[in-house]
Amino acid sequence: MSTNPSTDSITVVTTEQEKSDFIQFPYSHYSDDQYWVPPLIMEQKKLLNEDKNPFYENAEIRLFLAYRNDKPAGRIAAIIDHRYNEFHNTKTGFFGFFESIDQQSTANLMVRVATDWLRNQGMEDVLGPTNPGMMDEIGILVDGFDKYPAILLPYHKPYYDKLLKEAGFEKAQDLLTYEVNQDNVDRDRMNRAMQIVKKRLPEITIRKIRLKKIKDEIKIIREIYNAAWKNNWGFIPLTEAEFDYMASDLKMIVNDNFAHIAEVNGKPIAFSVALPDYNQILRDMDGKLFPTGWMKILWNRKKINKIRTALMGVIPEFQGKGVDALLHREAIENGLKEDFYSSEIGWILESNVQMNRVAEKIGGTHDKTYRMYKKVL
Repeated sequence: MSTNPSTDSITVVTTEQEKSDFIQFPYSHYSDDQYWVPPLIMEQKKLLNEDKNPFYENAEIRLFLAYRNDKPAGRIAAIIDHRYNEFHNTKTGFFGFFESIDQQSTANLMVRVATDWLRNQGMEDVLGPTNPGMMDEIGILVDGFDKYPAILLPYHKPYYDKLLKEAGFEKAQDLLTYEVNQDNVDRDRMNRAMQIVKKRLPEITIRKIRLKKIKDEIKIIREIYNAAWKNNWGFIPLTEAEFDYMASDLKMIVNDNFAHIAEVNGKPIAFSVALPDYNQILRDMDGKLFPTGWMKILWNRKKINKIRTALMGVIPEFQGKGVDALLHREAIENGLKEDFYSSEIGWILESNVQMNRVAEKIGGTHDKTYRMYKKVL
């Protein structure tokens, strides 16, 4: 299929070589971009492994590669998440893994082919990008191009927003991140907030996640997450298999100084997981763990001086009581003790006014914006 056979063309990925080309495209596409952090190739393969990634137990995906004048020019995936549609009672398709040269005709062709496939599967609208699901990397970076992204956050070319809008998409939701660092953190305000919360909830305690009982802790976190997020935009409850799959990667890098569960009278009511920013090491590894990448990780991990609060949830009956501020304070104070310079908080939905206010009140400054897009088919 092509809009102009002499310029733009597209291929449906069907072979292992084409899937490899799909995965490899960003590594050349961003080769001159200082702030792009090459993800581990082995992790990208796992994301797209339909046999081993539990996301695909309830989802379908089609991959497409674009060419311009017979040279690789972009990629896109069309995705159907059946559980999302069952939960929201919609017929929503998704697009993901979007990358493109700065050529509108190329982007238009990729969008058209992906959305045509979704329409043919009975979808009525499209949302994205999701890579591949809502609990993976999502959104397109629309500001903050002069900074490295934190762990598990993407980086994109500045022209992507224009390409997608010209291809017929509009903004669905912005996702915001905040930076709290040793220079802007309001420790006095955090401590005052802690005293207020403890007066309000005298039985509250904050404890570290028990890494030696990680399976039990993961079950607690999943239950809190599914309860806490159920009314948020884009949410679907995570299955036990999906959460275990996600946790299997995170537990390799989690530091219990930055991962906590809040309890009231011994009952878990909230959690927060902040991760050391391993992107500070990955930026120099070109996506390769072997033969020497793992040595770079072991050698340099003590040089990491940033964390990212990647997951947080408070069950509904305790929301709005300052518990989230207490969890942020615990991670930040522990980070300061270990001489970490900064913490990236987010992403936070722009519509989540309460969480955005908490980030601002503890001294966070808006750092980056990621955008989700929608389109009626």
